Amino acid sequence: MERVNDGGPTLPTPSGTGGLSGALADALAPVAAGSAADFSVAVLEPGSGASGSYGDGSYATASVIKVGILAALLLGAQDEGRRLTAQERAYAGVMIERSDNDAATALWGPIGGSSGLEAALGRLGLTDTHADDRGRWGLTHTTASDQLALLRAVFLDGSPLSARSQAYLRTLMGRVTAGQTWGISAAADGTGPGARLKNGWMPRDATGLWVVNSVGEVTANGRRYLIAVLTEGNADREGGVALVEQVARAAVATTAAYASG
Repeated sequence: MERVNDGGPTLPTPSGTGGLSGALADALAPVAAGSAADFSVAVLEPGSGASGSYGDGSYATASVIKVGILAALLLGAQDEGRRLTAQERAYAGVMIERSDNDAATALWGPIGGSSGLEAALGRLGLTDTHADDRGRWGLTHTTASDQLALLRAVFLDGSPLSARSQAYLRTLMGRVTAGQTWGISAAADGTGPGARLKNGWMPRDATGLWVVNSVGEVTANGRRYLIAVLTEGNADREGGVALVEQVARAAVATTAAYASG
């Protein structure tokens, strides 16, 4: 992800005092106490409907916004009654699979830039995601709960995205290059298909600290989980990856226990 001049983070606070959110707060309190970075997570187990979150802060997306960019492009094509062009598909493939920044920039105009992105994401149920007013797509700000709403639109029935569009997005997220398969995949246990995800990472010019994010679907104990982990204030990329993976494992384990009663 390219470097950009920006401000500091909006810090998260624990979300919810009961239900799964309460269980997540209990499980993640030691992680928060042991980390100088800030994080937020939202998770859903579709089989039981169990859903909860920890932290309600707003975070820079870095490259996880590329899922939203492609969703916006697909919605626009649906509206026009057409499929993606060969060039659009080429950009989309490298944007998701290899996190190519030039491809994301090339698609930014066709989706209508900041206003087009926000309009499309609003149709998909996101209510607290705001594009950078200077068009720097990696500085779109979002919440873990909004990213979970986007994952619902990509992975679950009843989405404004067509079944074809959903399948295309899911396929690309399952083909992420080997060097970028870290993150929420740490919560998978090999009982199902591989993780389908998109990660994002970038240093903040204002602080030198790192944003490291991971969103997507994993399978554990034969159950699917949609999960979004956002972090800010990591000393380096490696530490951010470790934090994301620790949070993902704890969140999925907590959700599994909760869903099982």
